[in-house]
Amino acid sequence: MIKKTNAAGTFYPSDGSELQNLIKSFEIEPPIYKSRAVIVPHAGYMYSGKLAANGIQHLNREAKNVFIFAPAHYARIYGCSVCNYNEFETPLGNIKVNTELVNEVAKLCECEIENTAFEKEHSIEVQLPFIKYFLPNAKIVPILYGCENFKNLCKTLEHFWQDENNVFIISSDLSHFYPEKESIKIDNYTAKMIEENSFSNFEQEQACGAVGICGLIEFAKKKNFSLIRSGLTNSAASTGDSSRVVGYGSWFLYEGDKNEYIKKYYSEFTKKICKNSILSGLQLGQSQVNNYDCVFEEYGASFVTLELDGILRGCIGSIIAHKPLIKDLMNNAHAAAFSDPRFPALTLNEYNKINIQVSLLSKPERIKFETEEELLKSLNPNIDGLIIRDGNYQSVFLPDVWEQLPEKKEFLEQLKLKAGLPGNYFSESFEAFKFSTTKI
Repeated sequence: MIKKTNAAGTFYPSDGSELQNLIKSFEIEPPIYKSRAVIVPHAGYMYSGKLAANGIQHLNREAKNVFIFAPAHYARIYGCSVCNYNEFETPLGNIKVNTELVNEVAKLCECEIENTAFEKEHSIEVQLPFIKYFLPNAKIVPILYGCENFKNLCKTLEHFWQDENNVFIISSDLSHFYPEKESIKIDNYTAKMIEENSFSNFEQEQACGAVGICGLIEFAKKKNFSLIRSGLTNSAASTGDSSRVVGYGSWFLYEGDKNEYIKKYYSEFTKKICKNSILSGLQLGQSQVNNYDCVFEEYGASFVTLELDGILRGCIGSIIAHKPLIKDLMNNAHAAAFSDPRFPALTLNEYNKINIQVSLLSKPERIKFETEEELLKSLNPNIDGLIIRDGNYQSVFLPDVWEQLPEKKEFLEQLKLKAGLPGNYFSESFEAFKFSTTKI
């Protein structure tokens, strides 16, 4: 049984040659990382086609099976649903369904096998030409969901993740029909939640595929994986109509920490950002960077340290991620060179000799303790950075400080002194947070 197209000619061209040329025009530089899971939009190609293509081309092209988790727009579903089609039609050629895996999903999720919900649904169909183009030999496992618990989708992901031949698409648009300014605010908030692996209070209004997105976030959180942004836009970018827009975003799953991803693939670019910012302060260049990867649009916290002949010459940073990483790096590099109150402004002669080190910070984690002894036991020398706070008193040590203060008690005492507190200070309102850094 073949599922006929119903979105061809409306969401995307019905002519095969025209469609292939359109997808080809969407291709940008090949991604530097091949992923096994992506979040991509499912609107018409004129609105979000390029973003969807960018996301799907991150998938491993040698994959044999593509699982598509998509929300049902035209049928009321409790839980999820799979179909008994053998193939799905596309203008680029039919795509086979892995019926064996479909039956396995049906048993695992205790869901119905029926075609009604798939007949008019576009949230799966719009992904199929991209799959046929980028993964031409892959079969699909289409899954629609309605009133479903995201944890069940997470369990499904976990079950099928064990086979490396499987890759996964979470099909979802973002906010719907708000004025553009409000839409941007909502979508940036949603992006921040996705990029921090946080689904607490994630609302259905933020994304029609909220269940699928939260399922992937839960999976990433369990595995200590990261969701890396590959794009964020809305319908106004193509229509010019900012009165009622739909938001679109795309992310790919990185099997590791986001800061390690930046270090592995963008160390030189990170240092270039800092150097350009310092040069602009010396009136020898521009700090503005026009072309950069979307991961630098994500919120990030950094410290920029300058050394001259092995001696500290400036260090300024952010403890909490509160702005896009690219802005945080530029601001902190400039401040380390010209606004560190411990040093005079950097000179051109010094700039030519300095060493620049960037520390990318993880999200601080609150330490639970009742006594100072419990706090000290929780610290990992040479790994943990530490933030302490009590009322208006606050201070931070990066993990590098362990080199000068290797003993836990002395480390903590010196941090208290830095905050303006006595070395033996302790109170019921005393708070501590630890974090790690990735050094470039």
